Amino acid sequence: MKYHIVTYGCQMNLHESEKIAGVLKEAGYAEPAPIEEADIIVFNTCCIRENAENHAFGNIGALKQLKRAKKGLIVAVGGCMVQEEGKAEFLKKKFPFIDILFGTHDLPRLKALIEEKRARKKAVISVSEERGETEDNISPVRTSYPNAWVNIMYGCNNFCSYCIVPYVRGRERSRSAAAILREVEQLVADGYREITLLGQNVDSYHDGEVDFAALLDAVASVEGNFRIRFMTSHPKDFSAELVAVMKKHDKICKHLHLPVQSGNDRILKLMNRRYTREKYLSDIALLRHEIPDCEVTTDIIVAFPTETEEEFQDTLSLVEEADLASAFTFIYSPRTGTKAAQMEGRIPEEIAKDRIARLIALVNQKTREKSAKYVGKTVEILCEDFDGKKGMYLGRDEYGRMGYFKSEKNMVGEFVDLKITDANGISLYGEIV
Repeated sequence: MKYHIVTYGCQMNLHESEKIAGVLKEAGYAEPAPIEEADIIVFNTCCIRENAENHAFGNIGALKQLKRAKKGLIVAVGGCMVQEEGKAEFLKKKFPFIDILFGTHDLPRLKALIEEKRARKKAVISVSEERGETEDNISPVRTSYPNAWVNIMYGCNNFCSYCIVPYVRGRERSRSAAAILREVEQLVADGYREITLLGQNVDSYHDGEVDFAALLDAVASVEGNFRIRFMTSHPKDFSAELVAVMKKHDKICKHLHLPVQSGNDRILKLMNRRYTREKYLSDIALLRHEIPDCEVTTDIIVAFPTETEEEFQDTLSLVEEADLASAFTFIYSPRTGTKAAQMEGRIPEEIAKDRIARLIALVNQKTREKSAKYVGKTVEILCEDFDGKKGMYLGRDEYGRMGYFKSEKNMVGEFVDLKITDANGISLYGEIV
């Protein structure tokens, strides 16, 4: 039997889909296949932004004819969207051909849900309030060699006013440091060359004995030739201890993703971010003092309710002052169930679009300036894939910048010294030294 998984959202969801594939394999679905050939189709949804949710609705609805034509096909929908209050019932009513609905806490039970569905005609719905069974016993079907993702924690306690994650992912739960280290050691033994530690807020990791700085130190002490990344950090929990560990180990990439969201203190308070512009900039200053060549990327939301032009200008100036390498930028999108969705003072669409355009222009300018400085230098790239359209191999340096090069030999999974001959936006082009 064959499976097909449709994934929406971030790296955490991509890794969760690898776990879903692992459960499906254990349930008898041996190999991935195109959607038309699959015996089970699983949607791993995301509800962080409304457009991802609408995209999922469209793709699920498109399966109606295939479901009718293919006897025995199982359609399952899981992930954040299903965990939203009342959403499982809504999905079942809107798409009555769905066979299984499972929430974010029910992934370890997916095999049992499939068996239950096979045994009866009625749809199976499982949306638990808290995570029961552990995921440590799931063997993911990894699809991202030479990169591997490792969850160190689940959930979030921060309740940013615009974010639905704590409501659909639950409260913070940290895996044991011992289990994480065993997973990392096995990945290194299996030949993975870059490992990313994942959590909604990795800086708040604590298993009862070990905090994040200590965990990162232990992971970086594992023997082998590999890189370490981690995401996402929260500025309110950023610490000197973390900087010290980053400075101590060459294996840890000199790249920090530290979402600021806004450069204005009033907006940050409305967002319930619990830090100030001054703290964010002082953290960056500490990082650069200890690790001068460290690069910082971020997330920024514009047009948050009641944001003025002057407050938006504070965000633009922070991008300059913090010397940010790049940013993921978004127009504020209200999510039902969050505090911000009830706020007055929505920013008109034309103003929001103008602000995001100006922000993107500034971020792109900063990115191009930093890329231009690469030309003539030699950097180490971890080769990740081959781009058939360009006829070139590609990979990232430790700062996350993508590099392209030609080679007669398959270089995927290899560290390559690349002399940069050209830079185009966020992309670098070079020749193997």
